[in-house]
Amino acid sequence: MSEIADTAGAGTTVHEAYAFACMRCGHGWEQSFEIHHHVDGNGHTFVTYTADGERVPSPLSRPTCLNCGGHVVRIMKAGQVSSIREMLRAAVVDAPMGGPVVGIPGPAMEDAPGPVRVKHNWHLSDLLHPFHRK
Repeated sequence: MSEIADTAGAGTTVHEAYAFACMRCGHGWEQSFEIHHHVDGNGHTFVTYTADGERVPSPLSRPTCLNCGGHVVRIMKAGQVSSIREMLRAAVVDAPMGGPVVGIPGPAMEDAPGPVRVKHNWHLSDLLHPFHRK
């Protein structure tokens, strides 16, 4: 088929971007593709995909996680992964530091630094919650 692809007439090229989330390890990423539509010598249409200038298999047929190599990958419209990352960054809360607790013996925290960052431990279900259909 590569010979046919090389000799096929000029077709149309479409730019598409997808967001991917691995159901195994929770890794998320986005990738843009150029989808080249061709017509072979017999008049049949076929497509080829390129990403970053290299020919790649269809991202919709069997996506592979870039982190763990798993194949259980959710495909979403572009922008989904970056919006979740922004949501996760915003979820890190600046908690004000309290003073010493009255009635419990112990050293006062007079020289302690300003606000303490409290980080939430996220799970895969937390990442996918915004995509849940109601």
